[in-house]
Amino acid sequence: MSESEIKKEINSILLEFEPVFTRHGGGAELVAIEQDNLVFKLIGHCKGCAMAPITFGLMLEQTIKQKLPQIKTIRYTEAD
Repeated sequence: MSESEIKKEINSILLEFEPVFTRHGGGAELVAIEQDNLVFKLIGHCKGCAMAPITFGLMLEQTIKQKLPQIKTIRYTEAD
């Protein structure tokens, strides 16, 4: 799968979770694809939130790994 196809799929997945993110005043955006690894930036209230690992780990990561099994790791950054 090409990088552009991965980005398209990730954007589709993020749209699925957008209601959850916006309800909490936050979200995530894809900032890098490094071979089979993804890097997301936490935005809004998700930055520094103690529940972010649960929200992203249980919901977003599982969905990504189901739809894109070639993805091995997912990291998050709060840096701008």
